Amino acid sequence: MTPPAQGLAARGLSIPDEAIERARQDYLDALPIAAAVICVSCDGEAYIDMANENFRQLTDWNGYEGKWVSQIAFLEEGPIGGALDAFLAGEEKARQFETSDGKPIAARHFTVRLARLKATPFSTRRCLISLIDKTAQVETEKSLRAEMLRDSLTGLPNRLAFNEKIEAILESPGFHEGSHAVVVIDMTRFSRVNECMGAIAGDELLITFARRLFSALRAGDVLARTGGDEFGILVRLGKGLDDAVQLADRVRSVLTAPFRLSELEIRVDCTIGMALLSGGVELAEEVLRNAQFALKRAKQTGGTQIYEANQAKAARRRFSIETELRRAIEGDELRLDFQPLIDLPTGRVSGFEALARWDHEERGSISPSEFIPVAEESGLIVSLGRWALDSAVQTLAGWDRRAGAPLPLHLAVNLSAIQIARDDVPAAVEGALRRSGLAGDRLTLELTESAIIQDPERVLGVLEALKGLDTIVAMDDFGTGYTSLSYLQRLPIDVLKIDRSFVTGMLKDKDSLAIIRAVLSLADALGLATTAEGIESEELAKALAELGCTHGQGFFFAPALDPDAAFDYWRSRSA
Repeated sequence: MTPPAQGLAARGLSIPDEAIERARQDYLDALPIAAAVICVSCDGEAYIDMANENFRQLTDWNGYEGKWVSQIAFLEEGPIGGALDAFLAGEEKARQFETSDGKPIAARHFTVRLARLKATPFSTRRCLISLIDKTAQVETEKSLRAEMLRDSLTGLPNRLAFNEKIEAILESPGFHEGSHAVVVIDMTRFSRVNECMGAIAGDELLITFARRLFSALRAGDVLARTGGDEFGILVRLGKGLDDAVQLADRVRSVLTAPFRLSELEIRVDCTIGMALLSGGVELAEEVLRNAQFALKRAKQTGGTQIYEANQAKAARRRFSIETELRRAIEGDELRLDFQPLIDLPTGRVSGFEALARWDHEERGSISPSEFIPVAEESGLIVSLGRWALDSAVQTLAGWDRRAGAPLPLHLAVNLSAIQIARDDVPAAVEGALRRSGLAGDRLTLELTESAIIQDPERVLGVLEALKGLDTIVAMDDFGTGYTSLSYLQRLPIDVLKIDRSFVTGMLKDKDSLAIIRAVLSLADALGLATTAEGIESEELAKALAELGCTHGQGFFFAPALDPDAAFDYWRSRSA
């Protein structure tokens, strides 16, 4: 290998040329970044033609021009050397990329820029290489990212970092279904501790709780704080789901000892939900959400719950139904059907219960047991309830007009506990009666025991206002809740409706029969009428009539009918 010519005089340059060369060197030296001119000799070897002091310090070059690039480790090794060779061999005018010096400790980071220069008689290819030191910026970004991924209170990874760990496993080439699980742990009684003892005690409890969870982990498990009092654990499953179940047992075990806060000792338990990482799940957030579905179920049922695929689908369906139900209410796409209420001693129709129905153009018929809970959860029950109330009384007023006189019928409309809590029910009832022209005693308002228990004082005020409108008040599904008998004494209730769960089996189940006898005796003593739900045979109807039940409804008499069919049914039973 023949080294390149050294010095200007050896190249046969004149004095003016040397001055130009000196000016170029001065230009490089004036740059605040490391820079050098790289040339390719006639033999095809790259060498440094000139460089500034910053470049010499960075590359540990002693400053002799003409040094072969292959002899400088900083340029030859790593991505810089490969990029430099490719650039010199190619036709690009410029290239820029990010890189580092490759050191495992105290690495330096750079933005490298390559710019092509004109060839000279002594060099077929030339370029300017400049290196901008980005080490401080990169280290700051790393520090900020580390802070962004860390929970400041417990020092654990936060939700974002936890999701990144899950994503890394899902994207790993060696990942297989069932190799890992996410376990979500929610601390019980935390809000109570926070409220009673203050935020500092609450923080202390969280830190101690996290330490105990950490003590239950195996090597390789990842613990993170994913919410206020919620923690997530990413578990490697060597023995299948049993590993996750055993982890849950260890967690419960480390929480058995009370937590000492100031001078108090407090026992804290937890609820646990878990979900497997599967090939059908693409996003880490979805895995965590699946585990939280299981956690929600664990709060309701107790114990440790494992995610089932239909839970997320059901939740998504509920949200979808909420959106479509709102549109259906606004677009008047729901309807009311009417189930006859029969006077059991005479067999005549005494009234109808209005029941909401929804025929979706794509989903078909959607059961009230599905869309009513969604309406209650979302608050749509207020507008739905007002629509049902207004539609029911307008239907009854329409029947009166068809008959040419007020019919001896009343209509029953259901009230939700959410309606009573959020809406001005008496005002809604008064408005509906006024618009229809009906008397209040032709409207029965049914509410469940659960509505009474949630806020007895508010319910008392609402019912008294409704009685002021002369409406009839019925307690629906009596016997299935936890109503105190004192409520029956205090509340202005006119009718007890016996739940179908007691009625359907009363001829074969002595306990059901005994309960019905007791309810009928209680109603008689309090001067209340009774309605039995779920009458599906003539034997049941006769037995209930003999026991003193005043009214009944069920498929034995008729299912819920559309308004015209309901009117015809009344007319046929009254002939």
